[in-house]
Amino acid sequence: MGEKPAKLFIVITINHMYTISEFELIKNKVLNWANRFSTFCLLDNHRYHIQPHSEECLLAAGERRRIEAGKINRLPQLQSFINEEKGWIFGHFAYDLKNEIENLSSCRHDGIGFSDYFFFEPEVVIKIKPGYLHITATDPDKCYDEIMSISSEVVVMKQELTPVKSRYSKQEYISVIDNLKKHILRGDCYEINFCQEFYSEQAVVNPVALYKKLSAISPNPFSALYKLKDKWLVCASPERFLGKQNQTIFSQPIKGTSGRLTADRQKDEESKVWLYNSSKDRSENVMVVDLVRNDLSKVCEEGTVKVDELFGIYSFPQVHQMISTVSGTLNNNVPFTEIIRATFPMGSMTGAPKKRVMELIEQYEQTKRGIFSGAVGYINPDGDFDFNVVIRSIMYNETTSYLSYLVGSGITWYCEAEKEWEECLLKAGAIKMVLSDNKY
Repeated sequence: MGEKPAKLFIVITINHMYTISEFELIKNKVLNWANRFSTFCLLDNHRYHIQPHSEECLLAAGERRRIEAGKINRLPQLQSFINEEKGWIFGHFAYDLKNEIENLSSCRHDGIGFSDYFFFEPEVVIKIKPGYLHITATDPDKCYDEIMSISSEVVVMKQELTPVKSRYSKQEYISVIDNLKKHILRGDCYEINFCQEFYSEQAVVNPVALYKKLSAISPNPFSALYKLKDKWLVCASPERFLGKQNQTIFSQPIKGTSGRLTADRQKDEESKVWLYNSSKDRSENVMVVDLVRNDLSKVCEEGTVKVDELFGIYSFPQVHQMISTVSGTLNNNVPFTEIIRATFPMGSMTGAPKKRVMELIEQYEQTKRGIFSGAVGYINPDGDFDFNVVIRSIMYNETTSYLSYLVGSGITWYCEAEKEWEECLLKAGAIKMVLSDNKY
């Protein structure tokens, strides 16, 4: 875990008021300032108000304390770290934490290298929303002066990428889907989320500028920019994995996608109606809702787990999504890591039954997912938390110049492989736009 730093003598908060028109400029300044730290995490809601609403925009920078997944007893070690002090904690779970939760293994290639989890108590926490800037630090006035003195301009640089390649040709992808459908027919599983990787092995990019460009094209309610030394996550996620407010815990799985047709309002509305009435998407959504209900029932009071919304249709810049909300009342004194053990990895990125589909994912996917289909988020000093699902994201290792993004879809017996291929390309649309820009 590392040596614990000396206890802070005082924590002060200051507030400065801003108009809405200055909001994005302030965020740019904060991001440019945060990049001096080897560790920081920006979580940005982009002014969506998907309920339950939590924080608008949070920035955590620097490390007072940190913990990284070891080889054994990872979750008990994390719980000890959380119990040590009350405070803000930010970080991530990577997909392969499943190997401890379900006694599985992984041997695929990982080009990025995020650990199975990493959490830190930050030196500085900044909350930003229109009309409001709140800094918590040992010297908040110094932080404020530094932020205000820095430029709000994001550095424009020449982007250098070798051609982005896919791990599968279209025909290879279709062949895998056909094999997965045979597993479904045999009764191995009901539904499986299958993902493919697109990658560049010689990439020189500015992740901060990349994030700003992706946010301009595709602002989403669970976006993040996350830096761990040379490893970066540039995330435009629309999906919440798990949140807690007081004794209520909630999850909002996404299953069901249709394209936006913003140039034609009537056709765009027809796309929403088509999604709402799609029997395939409804069946996938119900499957994952049942899985989430089962997961939450492991840590919630009997009879309290309920579906607050089923088949909700939400519109984002590139796609319409079918989102359901499941919630429950936590049993008393359930540790954070036991909640994670009961619910991770999220059902929307695995399938049902969860353990068997994770075995099939390992068999058929060609790379480790790493932080993709993991979760990034925070725990606040009161013990409430909010974590996203890491999708619609670019991963980047600055040292090796390896850049990667993954996309997937839910495979059922009734799906058509060619349409699943097209859905993957649709989901990756904003990322492809960003990476096709020579300058950004």
